[in-house]
Amino acid sequence: MSTSMAVDSPYTIVQHPVLQDKLSKLRNVSTPPAEFRRLVKEISGILGVEASRTLALKDVPGMQSPIAEFTGQEIAHRIGISPILRAGIGMTDSILDLFPSASVFYLGLFREKVSLQPVEYYQKLPPSPTVDTLFLLDPLVATGGTAIAAVSMLLDWGLKIENIKLLVLLGSKPGLDKVAAECPGLEIFVGAVDEELTDDAMILPGLGDSGDRLFNTLL
Repeated sequence: MSTSMAVDSPYTIVQHPVLQDKLSKLRNVSTPPAEFRRLVKEISGILGVEASRTLALKDVPGMQSPIAEFTGQEIAHRIGISPILRAGIGMTDSILDLFPSASVFYLGLFREKVSLQPVEYYQKLPPSPTVDTLFLLDPLVATGGTAIAAVSMLLDWGLKIENIKLLVLLGSKPGLDKVAAECPGLEIFVGAVDEELTDDAMILPGLGDSGDRLFNTLL
């Protein structure tokens, strides 16, 4: 089995051994930025494949192999991708590799350092939804506030909760539980779950600040 869901768990923990191997390397403090970026992309691709298992297909008649005509299949849904800036950028290319025609809608949110509340600073969504299924990309879910705010932005746009799939590299149990409680019906796919947060709301043991490690801006 490639996935595992704890009894009564509202999120799917992707237990693929390749993902778990890469996630251990991602956590490692000595992993350099270039390798960190590569690992984020590779893990995101595995999450994307797992999260897309239930997408509908439609027949495409009249296709031609080198031998004969056949009826092929293609994804029936219009796909959207919403990376949460800035760290979500690192997950974007892997999902675009799966869905090259997907629309990308960046959401600018950051966690205010004192209040730990999410602050919106950028979005450029069309007047109404232009996609059927949207992958929301948030590498780390610590307190859950940023993910909840992003989902709220997408619901206000007009998407239904069942059309949103949240992809997370690593989350804290308190944060993921909060997202699931405040966004009932949201599908959540996560690479691993850590039980605790530090006093300053970092995932423990976590992997540090994903944005700083992606873009080599550690102080």
